[in-house]
Amino acid sequence: MSTNAIISDSPLLKGSGLPSFGEISAENVVPAFNQLLAELDQELATLEADVKPTWNGLVEPLEKLTERLNWSWGIVNHLMGVKNSSELRQAYESVQPHVVQFSNKLGQSQPIYNAFKALRASDAWAKLEESQQRIVEAAIRDAELSGVGLQGEAKERFNAIQMELAELSTKFSNHVLDATKAFSMTLTNPEEIEGLPPSLLNLAAQAAQAAGEENATPENGPWRITLDSPSYGPFMQHSTRRDLREKLYRAFISRASSGELNNNPLIERILELRQELAELLGFETYAELSLASKMAPNVQAVESLLEELRRASYDAAIKELEELKAFAGSKGAPEANDLQHWDTTFWAERQREEKFAFTAEELRPYFPLPQVLNGLFGLVQRLFGVTITPNDGQAPVWHKDVRYFQIANETGQPIAYFYLDPYSRPEEKRGGAWMDACINRGKVTENGVTTTRLPVAYLVCNQTPPIGDQPSLMTFYEVETLFHEFGHGLHHMLTKVDYAGAAGINNVEWDAVELPSQFMENWCYDRPTLFGMAKHYQTGEPLPEHYYQKLLAAKNYMSGSGMLRQIHFSSLDIELHHRYRPGGGETPKDVRDRLAKTTTVLPPLPEDSFLCAFGHIFSGGYAAGYYSYKWAEVLSADAFAAFEEAGLDNEKAIKNTGTRYRDTVLALGGSKHPMDVFKSFRGREPSTEPLLKHNGLAAA
Repeated sequence: MSTNAIISDSPLLKGSGLPSFGEISAENVVPAFNQLLAELDQELATLEADVKPTWNGLVEPLEKLTERLNWSWGIVNHLMGVKNSSELRQAYESVQPHVVQFSNKLGQSQPIYNAFKALRASDAWAKLEESQQRIVEAAIRDAELSGVGLQGEAKERFNAIQMELAELSTKFSNHVLDATKAFSMTLTNPEEIEGLPPSLLNLAAQAAQAAGEENATPENGPWRITLDSPSYGPFMQHSTRRDLREKLYRAFISRASSGELNNNPLIERILELRQELAELLGFETYAELSLASKMAPNVQAVESLLEELRRASYDAAIKELEELKAFAGSKGAPEANDLQHWDTTFWAERQREEKFAFTAEELRPYFPLPQVLNGLFGLVQRLFGVTITPNDGQAPVWHKDVRYFQIANETGQPIAYFYLDPYSRPEEKRGGAWMDACINRGKVTENGVTTTRLPVAYLVCNQTPPIGDQPSLMTFYEVETLFHEFGHGLHHMLTKVDYAGAAGINNVEWDAVELPSQFMENWCYDRPTLFGMAKHYQTGEPLPEHYYQKLLAAKNYMSGSGMLRQIHFSSLDIELHHRYRPGGGETPKDVRDRLAKTTTVLPPLPEDSFLCAFGHIFSGGYAAGYYSYKWAEVLSADAFAAFEEAGLDNEKAIKNTGTRYRDTVLALGGSKHPMDVFKSFRGREPSTEPLLKHNGLAAA
């Protein structure tokens, strides 16, 4: 049998339908992609040579080509997240550069860009549906932001900047990683670990063992405390040793700010290159370039939202700090009148324990996964009229714990499917939770017959697996996380758009995509929803009322300080990418200290180098986009307020509002501008009032 025959039967090259997870292995990856990329390269050349500026002559063949790539590459990416291995990593790393190269070639294709522009200028344009027009507009915009319109030296410079920025961003995050690893504090006396919870002592003893103290135990030490968040966070919350909290805090805020790992020069260079990139593409600033593909219309709109939220949260944050000082004083703390950065987390945790008197662990027995799923599916049926049923065994899975479900409409017709991979498997699965598209909804024509391809989603969480005959017991935070990811899933699955390029979450602006996910989290606090699922897994008794009241009360604890912190980061991000110029007399740190005067209640210490570890904007996708967290939260809070106004206990009104939400926010996907989608649901532009109210920051 020739090798060609083996490859062409490769399960990674099927190109459509559900992936055959049982047959896919790491050794399939390289040969499959060698073949696939060669074929796609050929297809692209053929398309470029004979492209027609029409929907059928341009968009459809291009979509077929990108869908083939996305189908195969999507599986490999998915397995990297849920079934990682050194063999798969190696295969991924050898294939990835070629995939990126091909994507760049596609993004900068002049013939395809010209054809899109010709289509927009033709008589046929007016006959296209709005969703088709949005797909074409986005393709033109993305090509322009990829530098397609640049010639000669300008294009070379653009590509060189992109390369340098990619290297700088990797270097930035490696420096943060290395600086975080470089510091540790080894404790040997029992009085140095006073107040620390058993979970941290276990972790600290394990860290000491890994560092060569083979006899370290949680009971007798030594204990190694690091700047890694699972170690740093709990230590700052629980350690009664103020001197050690200060030492750890000072190390944390100066990470990657000196010596060989100094990120300061990298920050200057990144900001300088981004500004040059923006100017090459015809923008005044990098912030304007970033907003060109987002929902927010301009920098002014972002800044006025941030200022409105700042005014609402600043006084609350001042008051929260005063209350914290009074609380520390009532406990006889000598530092009460002069709380420092290394005191606030500790005292906030003491105050929280006293005020709400419950721990996350106590609630677990009331939230077994099967019951939580029933509650979630019941809510979705109540709001949107769809029925979710198990469909296990109807799809190949990558692990025995993975489940498969079907979603059907009112008449019982299947409209979507999803996989659920709920439990943590640290040896092969990355942490966190996410939703990803397995298959996009779209019209497909085979042999003259047109059918609608139904969407399929991946929903991935990382909760405690079942132990023996005890089901997976969830913390309330894990319940919220499942509802959040399911919100993304509904956005992908309940779309009614028939063009894959704008179906579900495709073509939805970055600062609007969290609306459906954050929206679902609100329902975790809705009485019928919560009591419908919160029952003790052994006795079946409902969650005691006092826990519900404490959950409600704890929801807005320190919410002023929490919001102000996000405003501080968001304002700093916009200022650096909009007004700051390297070499203009101010350093990025000066910019931060200046903004801190109105966006923090405890000003940063002189040596605070937070920017040197601000990975979101220097090595992640949030440059001039950190505000997106708050922007989307305004939308989701206002969307939930529509249900509150209808009356959460009025079944008929809830159903009507749910139908409207389903037909707009969930159905329209990326086929309209998010502001138009929002207005079609709410009948007006979004208001910040509901967000402030839900956070306890506005007079209800």
